[in-house]
This record gives sequence, structure tokens and C-alpha cells, in this order.
Amino acid sequence: MAEWHVRGSYFEACNCEAICPCRSVGGRPGGRSSYGECFGALSWQVHDGHADGVDLAGRGAVLSIRYLDRVQPSTPWEVVLYVDDGADEDQRAALADIFLGRAGGTVARQYGPAIGEVHQVRPARITLEHVAARKRIDIVGYLTVRAQDVASERGEVRCGIPGYDHPGTELFGETLQSSDPALHWEVRGRRNAAFLADFDYRSD
Repeated sequence: MAEWHVRGSYFEACNCEAICPCRSVGGRPGGRSSYGECFGALSWQVHDGHADGVDLAGRGAVLSIRYLDRVQPSTPWEVVLYVDDGADEDQRAALADIFLGRAGGTVARQYGPAIGEVHQVRPARITLEHVAARKRIDIVGYLTVRAQDVASERGEVRCGIPGYDHPGTELFGETLQSSDPALHWEVRGRRNAAFLADFDYRSD
């Protein structure tokens, strides 16, 4: 794609303890995951966006990830990308290229290089709630994420995926589960890390 731009809200959750150690707090750099293995889901709700004339406003995407700390300097992520099944073929292709970093731009500079094995790109029925008190990601038949209680002051925490110039709020996760056979993970019996911010990615 020659030119694209997407912006909107961002919500993620992982199996680490809150505040997730990979985040920057008070300007301090982040570090390794809490348990040596990180898994979870990243979600983007596009409020405004386009790619080479294709309208992407109102569409959502979710990236399921897993990586291990034991390989340094970094272990490539295993991922499954879910794209809004209400999108048409051109929209789904554009969303996949953007959020997997294949379209270059902001994503290729921020988190795209961490993506290693892409197990699947699945059209799916995605529900994202980034505004209500209980934040959630629901992908029918595959993935469920819930988070609610606040774990940081607003703007205190920053994450490299939406960008360190987009401060956000850490939350306590209460549900984190993927039943996808391509990338299965789950947290039971404890709260986990979650994060809410906005994002603004572009081709240039």
C-alpha cells in the first residue's frame, strides 16, 4: 500500500503481573516478562482510517501473541491475527497488512519486527469494548479477555505497541483465555496485566 492511516482506541491484556514489566513507567524502560513467557491479546478499534482509498473506519483487529524470554535479545512472536468478518475482502487485506507490519510505516517501526511466525489470519466475529468500565475482547469461538479495575494513574504508563507517545492506563485483567488450536493460552485463578490507550499509525 502506498498510503494509509488508521487511528483509534487500543486495549491489550497479557499473563504478566500488573503493571506489566515490559511497560515504561515514569519514563523508566521496561524489561522482561513476569514469568519468562508472555501471551495475550492486542486489540485495535479503528475510529478513522483508510488504505489506498479503502475505508477502514469502524473496523477492528486482534492479535493473539506468545513469546519466550529465554532467547535473547528477543524471541520472535507467534501470532494469530483476527480481522473483522464484517469487512470486505479489500478491507480485510488492508487490516492484515497494516497490523502485521507488512505495510511498513508506524507498525514496522514499533512492534512489527517482533512478529515471527504467523499461524493464521482469520476473519472472525469480533466484539471490542474499550469505553465501558469493563474492557473486553470477544472473538466468537476463539478468545475472551476482560479487565476492569485500574492499576495506575491515567497517563503514568506507556507501551511501545501503541507508541510511547500515547500514554495510557494499566488495568487488572480478570479473564484471559484463547481456545484457538493454532495458539492456545489461558490464565486461571489470578488477575493479570492489561492496558488501555489510543493509537495513531500511518504509512509515512
